Amino acid sequence: MAAPALRAGRRWLFGLRAASPRLQAPGGRRQSHDQRPRAPAKGLLAAQLERGLFQEIFPPQAAEEQLPGLLEAGRLPVTAYCGFDPTADSLHVGHLLAVQGLLHFQRAGHNVVALVGGATARLGDPSGRAEEREVLPEERARENAASLRRELQRLFDNHRELFWSGEGTRLGRAAVLDNASWLEREPVVGFLCAVGGHLRMGTLLSRQSCKARLSSPGGMGLAEFLYPALQAYDFLHLHRHHGCRIQLGGADQMGNIMSGHDLVSKVTGEDVFGITVPLITSTTGDKLGKSAGNAVWLNRNRTSPFELYQYFVRQPDSAVKRYLKLFTFLPLPEIQHIMEMHAKEPEKWGPQKRLAAEVTKLVHGKAGLESAKRCTRALYYSDIAALETMSDQELQELFREAPYVELMLEPGTTVLDLCRKANAIVDGPRGYRDITSGGVSINHIKVTDPDAVLVLGQHILNNGLSLLRIGKRNYYVVKWLQLSHEEQKC
Repeated sequence: MAAPALRAGRRWLFGLRAASPRLQAPGGRRQSHDQRPRAPAKGLLAAQLERGLFQEIFPPQAAEEQLPGLLEAGRLPVTAYCGFDPTADSLHVGHLLAVQGLLHFQRAGHNVVALVGGATARLGDPSGRAEEREVLPEERARENAASLRRELQRLFDNHRELFWSGEGTRLGRAAVLDNASWLEREPVVGFLCAVGGHLRMGTLLSRQSCKARLSSPGGMGLAEFLYPALQAYDFLHLHRHHGCRIQLGGADQMGNIMSGHDLVSKVTGEDVFGITVPLITSTTGDKLGKSAGNAVWLNRNRTSPFELYQYFVRQPDSAVKRYLKLFTFLPLPEIQHIMEMHAKEPEKWGPQKRLAAEVTKLVHGKAGLESAKRCTRALYYSDIAALETMSDQELQELFREAPYVELMLEPGTTVLDLCRKANAIVDGPRGYRDITSGGVSINHIKVTDPDAVLVLGQHILNNGLSLLRIGKRNYYVVKWLQLSHEEQKC
C-alpha cells in the first residue's frame, strides 16, 4: 500500500523543481553564511529538493496541499524533529544529513528538536537488520545518550556561531531531548491502551524489514517488533508538548515514520508529515555506520578532526559535487563555480578541500579545523613549523597507532640512544645499520650518523617533542621530560 503513495510523493517532489510562486520566499532572506548576492530564495522544500537533501515526503497528497503553505516564510514557525538512538557514544557521518535537515529547517525560521532515544535504544531498531541487536545495558544507554546530547548541542552551537549571519529571517529554536524522560515513566498497560489500538498489526507485519526477520531462522522478538510503536509514541508526545508536525529520518526510517504519522493523525485528527534524507554509503555502496564497521565518528575521541577532514578530502570527483550540496550551506551557484575551477585545476583538489573544511568546522569548530590543517601540513608536507606547534593530543591523534614514549633527556644522548630507548630498532649491528643506511628520520629529517648528539631545536622541537620514523610507516612520538627553560629556548 505504501509504495504507490511514495511514488506519487516522489513525482510531486520532482514537480517542485519549477518552484511555483507559492513556494517562493521573499528575496531579502539569507540562506547562507557567504556574502555573495543571489537570486530570491526558493521555498524550503524546493530548495532542499534541488540540493538532494529531501528524498521522500509522506503522505504525498496532504503534503502537496499543506506543506508549502505551512513552511512559507512569514508564517508561524513549524516544529520538526529527528531521532538518534544512542547505540554508541557518538554520532557518525551517516547521521550528519539528518542533522543538516534540522539545520535547514532552523535557517528557514522553524523550530527543531533533536531527540536522543535513551529508551528506544535499549530495544533496538530492527530496520535494515538481518539479526537482533545486542541488548544495550541501561547504564550504557544512559551514558551514550548523554554523550549524544552533548554532540548534538555542539553542532547546533557551531552552526549558530560559524554559519549563521544573523541577518534576514530569524534562526529557529533548537532543543535536544531524550525520550527516556517520558517513555521510562509510562506504565506498560497505559501505553498499550493509548497506542496499541491505533496501530494495525497488518500494517506492521507487511513491512519488508519485519517480513524478512519473521521468516529468518532467528525470527523477531517482541521488543524489536514494538520498536515502531515506541517511536510513533515519541512523535505523538512531541506533537502534544512541542507542536511537532514533521519527522525527519534516514531513507531506511520511512516505515517507522509512517507508523508515527498513523498514530498522531488517528489520535489527534491533525495532519503531520514525514521527510527522509538520503543514506550515505561507502565507495563500495555499503551503508556507513557502527554495524558495518566503517563509521566515521563525530566524537574526537573516536575520529580526530584530522581524520574527519581527510575522509572528505579523499572523496572522488564523482561524489564531491553532491556532497557539497548535502553537507554544506554553500549556495548552489558558488558550488557550481567551485566545480568549474576544479575542471581547470584538478590537481588542487579545491572542491574536496572546501568540503572537508566546511564539515570539519561544523563538527569541531574553528579550533578543530585549524588542528586538522596543522596535522595535514605536518604529515603530508613535512612542515616542521606545524609539527612544532602541535599539542601532545594532536600528535597522538595524528599517529594514533604509534607508540607514545616519555624519556628523560641526558647530556650526550645520541640518535642511537633515542632509537634504542624508544624500542624503535633492535639491539646490535642490525639496528646500527638501520640508521646508517638512511632508514631513520627525526622530525622529517633523515639522520645517518648513529653517534650524532641530539640537538635542541632540530632533533628536539621547542614543544619538547620528537617525531621518530623508522622506515616509511613506523612512527614513534617521543615526549622529553624535564627540559629546562633555557634548553627549550636553544
